[in-house]
Amino acid sequence: MATTRTATTQWKGALIDGSGTVSLNSSGIGTYEVSWASRSQEAGGKTSPEELIAAAHSSCFSMALSHALAGAGTPPESLETSADVTFQPGEGITGIVLKVKGQVPDITAEQFQEAAETAKVNCPVSKALAGTTITLQAELL
Repeated sequence: MATTRTATTQWKGALIDGSGTVSLNSSGIGTYEVSWASRSQEAGGKTSPEELIAAAHSSCFSMALSHALAGAGTPPESLETSADVTFQPGEGITGIVLKVKGQVPDITAEQFQEAAETAKVNCPVSKALAGTTITLQAELL
């Protein structure tokens, strides 16, 4: 069964001095301020499209890796994934680095790395971001 999730942004003003809010409509968990400054400089308590992409990518990757490990008979005790999305004004998103640390019994570091690489390729968000260079750092704890 397909699902659709919705977010809505309200923006006022020009790019440089304007600002807006992004609402996570499907979950209803919040509305967050966005601005050009929060995107191209310091966050200053506001979010950015890149931070939202990082949240989506890190959670999707964790789900994909958990599923792959469980399917191989070695479910993880825990996974901690971060996604660093780099934005360069004038160029756009120039790269994403996924960093995962996992506690997985009965698996070698090589097997963990292989499962992480497979999850990176198969994660639906990775597929949606295929036009961007995505690198991976995987560490078995």
